[in-house]
Amino acid sequence: MENIAELIKKAKKETGTLILAHTYQPPEIIELADITGDSFKLAQACLETDAKRVIMCGVRFMAESVKILSPEKEVILPAPEATCPMAEMISPERVRKYKEENPDSVVVAYINTTAALKAECDVCVTSSSALKIVEKIEAPEILFIPDKNLGTFVKNAFPEKNIVVWDGYCPIHDRVTAEDILEAKKAHPEALVAVHPECKKEVVDLCDMAGSTADIIKFALASEKDVIIGTERGVADYLTLKYPEKGFYHLAPEKLVCKDMKYVDTDTLLKAIRGEAGEVIEIDEALRIKAKKSIDEMLRLG
Repeated sequence: MENIAELIKKAKKETGTLILAHTYQPPEIIELADITGDSFKLAQACLETDAKRVIMCGVRFMAESVKILSPEKEVILPAPEATCPMAEMISPERVRKYKEENPDSVVVAYINTTAALKAECDVCVTSSSALKIVEKIEAPEILFIPDKNLGTFVKNAFPEKNIVVWDGYCPIHDRVTAEDILEAKKAHPEALVAVHPECKKEVVDLCDMAGSTADIIKFALASEKDVIIGTERGVADYLTLKYPEKGFYHLAPEKLVCKDMKYVDTDTLLKAIRGEAGEVIEIDEALRIKAKKSIDEMLRLG
């Protein structure tokens, strides 16, 4: 009898389905994916394929990003309940009102936002491109949304710029404390610490590097020392599975778990490929075009 992994591979081939998986997904999902990586990398990689049907193993805004760049493709979110609290913390109406009151301000949106919010912003950034892009923006004021921690990370890098940071945050990364870092260092005194800039400033200040998920992975693999991984625990889980000879440790593993990233299991994935589960992502064309402008500007500046 075929196991579920074999059934998924068979169904994927029969239906011509491309499987994308964010690096926070469970290891068994990442192992079955055609392309893995950060959210925007997945959307870009999908754009370069001939696939007409795509399963996005991640959260809703990631599936929307795929659809924004590849409107001709059928994009399926296998677990419709998988969302990102931070992506929905700032309403499009709030940004629209701010722009009316501050017409000279440039609105910078972290890619971890809804399509509706992207449509109200001037440029998107990823955690790896934020510094490079903001450095190039010449404006009396820059509004950075939705993540206050990443926004503060950027603001501190450019004290000469007038950067306004709003009150959104990632509930997972934001719960990590400086005490968590100190405890991890005490447990592994020779290890380096790498964290995501979605963490608080006092956490970032205690670490050896801060960067995107891809940057953390690159740093960890290049390091000759053991590394404490300070982002969603799926990254450390996967690194430990793939590179058992290296020393990777979880930072506050009980805190760094995103339940929305764990909704997809192999059974859900198989049903989604077969058309028995999931949601086909639809975006109004006028909204899609407007949202794509902020992504196009990101690519131009980045």
